[in-house]
Amino acid sequence: MGKTDDEWKAKLTPEQYRVLREKGTEAPFSGEYLNHSDNGMYVCAACGTELFSSSSKFESSSPGLQGWPSFSDVAISGAVNLLEDTSHGMQRTEAVCANCGSHLGHVFEDAPDQPEGKHYCINSVCLAFQNADEKK
Repeated sequence: MGKTDDEWKAKLTPEQYRVLREKGTEAPFSGEYLNHSDNGMYVCAACGTELFSSSSKFESSSPGLQGWPSFSDVAISGAVNLLEDTSHGMQRTEAVCANCGSHLGHVFEDAPDQPEGKHYCINSVCLAFQNADEKK
């Protein structure tokens, strides 16, 4: 059984709750992981599921998408579900944590210089980081 809204509100900060559970977006260029370059794993801030490896992180050159961390692929197949999102009069692909259903951001097909051509544009507030050196 999943958590209730009250349980999520007790676990997450108000900003995390707004983005992860209410499908919000953090302000561009405000996230702590935008320019983060340590070696390790980005996990879901809500449930701890491993989502993205630091080796797939890249600096986006896509206009309008440069203000959030960008990843070329998920760390583990099936860790992120992709859903159709037609909110705000747009047609996009939403990325959600496959384990807890939390909103992470969106995926775009605008990264031809990346191995899969995909651009996972993810809110920093949706992530926590596990440093590879600390896991040893």
